[in-house]
Parts: sequence; C-alpha cells; structure tokens
Amino acid sequence: MVTDARLHIGLIAPPWVPVPPPQYGGTELVVDLLARGLTAAGHQVTLFTTGDATCPVDRRWLHPRAVGTLGTMFDELAHVQAAYAALAGCDVIHDHTVLGPLVATAGRVAEPIATTVHSECTPELIELYRTVSARVAVVAISHHQRSTAPTLDVRRVIHHGIDVEDYPIGRGDGGYVLFLGRMAPTKGVHRAIAVARAAGKQLLIAAKMWEPAEHRYFHEQVEPLLGPDAAFLGQVGGRHKAALLAGAEALVNPIRWPEPFGLVMIEALAAGTPVVTFAEGSAPEIVDDGVTGFVCRDEQDMVARLGDVRALDRARCRAAAEARFSTQRMVADHLALYRQLGNGPVRHAGSVLVTAESAA
Repeated sequence: MVTDARLHIGLIAPPWVPVPPPQYGGTELVVDLLARGLTAAGHQVTLFTTGDATCPVDRRWLHPRAVGTLGTMFDELAHVQAAYAALAGCDVIHDHTVLGPLVATAGRVAEPIATTVHSECTPELIELYRTVSARVAVVAISHHQRSTAPTLDVRRVIHHGIDVEDYPIGRGDGGYVLFLGRMAPTKGVHRAIAVARAAGKQLLIAAKMWEPAEHRYFHEQVEPLLGPDAAFLGQVGGRHKAALLAGAEALVNPIRWPEPFGLVMIEALAAGTPVVTFAEGSAPEIVDDGVTGFVCRDEQDMVARLGDVRALDRARCRAAAEARFSTQRMVADHLALYRQLGNGPVRHAGSVLVTAESAA
C-alpha cells in the first residue's frame, strides 16, 4: 500500500516547448512547477521532456530540442513511446500529452498512469478518451471543463497552481491596464483595445505570436487599432511579465471561448492585480466577482467595470492566489491522486487514470 512513503513519479511533458518555457507555455509551466514542487515535498521525480529543458530534476528525452508548436503527431507519438519505456518502474507516471493514454493502453503499461488534459474538451478529444474509458478515470482541471464532458466518468477536479512568491505584489500604479496571452481572436486582443479605449485607459499588450494564424490575426484585426493608448510589446516572460502584472491597474481578459483554466488570471491575482473578464470557461471559478475582479456580461459592462477596479483591494487578490492557487496546494492534490492510484482497484496492467487539469 502507498501511503506517506517517498514516491518515484515519472512526468511526461509534451515535446513542443522546453520545460520550463523560456517565455510562453502554459502546460510546460505547470509541468515545471509540479516537478519542482514534488521534489521539494521529498519525492523522486524523473521528467521525460526535450533535451533543451532546464527543469532541475532527473531528465530523459528523445528529441534533443523542442519540436515547436507546428510539430506533428508523429513527433508526439515517438516522444511518448520513448517516454513510457524510459519511465518503466516508476510508482506512477503522469502524462501531459494527448496521445499518451492510447499508447499506454495499446502497450499494456503496468504502472499506474495519470494524464492531464490541458485543452478544451472537444467532441474529438472526448471520443479519444472514450476509446480507453473502460480503464480510464478522469479528473478535470476546472468544474466548467468537467461540465463540457458529461458522458465521461470524471473522478475529480484539480486546479493549477503557481509559485505565488515569484510575483511581487504591486500597487497597480503604472498607469495602464494589461492584456497578456496569445494573439488569437478567442483571446480577444481586439476587444481589449476597444474596451480599454472606451474606458479611457492605456492598454499594454504582451502576447505570444508564433504561428501563421496568429500573425494573420494581428495584421488584419489588431495592428490597425494600435496607437498611443494601445501598445504591442511582443512576448514577455519571467521578471518582465511579473513586473508588468504588478504595475497594471487590471488584467483585461475578454475571452470568448470555453477556456479550461487560464493561468494568466492566477498570475495576475498573485501580483495583486484584479482580473476583468467575461463569464467564459473557468473564469467564474477563478475570479470572485466584485472582490478579485469583475466577471462581465459584455463589452459595455467591461468598460464600466474598468472604472471601478481601483476600488478593489489588491491584498485580497494576492490572498486568494495564496489560498487557492499555490504550487503547494496543486502538489498536495496530485499526491493524493497518485496515492489513490497506488492503492485503488485501477492498479493493474494497462490501467490508466486521465486527469483533465484546468488550466494557462
């Protein structure tokens, strides 16, 4: 029986971006924090990643460098096949790839396996997991994500966490509001510009822009709207990102898609920065309306709410991040899951636990 004993945990990261990500990379950030947190809690971690990863744990890899977000399913397939071979003998394997559950069941992997689903539960993805559902237990990363897959047997919900101390709490006195995320229509950069402009606020835009569709959206819908009150900074990470969050009056997050989690929202809260968002996806689970930000009905409501953000208590934003979205809480939730896998009836050759953790 696995109780409080030291565990050997194998983590499989996707092959697209190094762990930790140099700048943008929500899944890779979560994997890095989980690896470090599990190690700090006294457990042995072996991470299967790419050769350019720098996460300070025992690492194995097939691809010497991350294959990039335009890599193919064949890159991922080779990666996960090598990963399961390298991690044989671990007490539990936690897979953060898409193809992992299929590889594990086809290969009759003996170790207990957890697999995090970091993306939207589309019909295609739900069907993928249904094909292994006889031996799969599902954990969602947000209650909203879980609600979008009602036909799957979901075991539990585990929210992401971050190292809150890496985000200095700021006073929001930089004279701007901030957009932080991907350059994509669903993320709503063009809406953020319109809302901030109507509210009389300067907007700084920090966004990942790697892929052709992202460049096309920027040139067609965002670039024509830029001006003295709306500036595009490019992609930011690390201390620069933390400083931008600390100086912002608010994070403007006008998403229009069922986002499974949204790491940027808890990063903002850690810096003491209120989040102004729409009631999409997991946003209402993360933002306490009227306390740590505002959950808005539409763009007109968002414009009005941006005028109210300075009345919110930034210390309460930080306290919410510390209480609900810390790495320590995330690690504790996962350890409970891993021990359940080791003790429960699903531990047999070929058994798989799928965790759909919410998530960036």
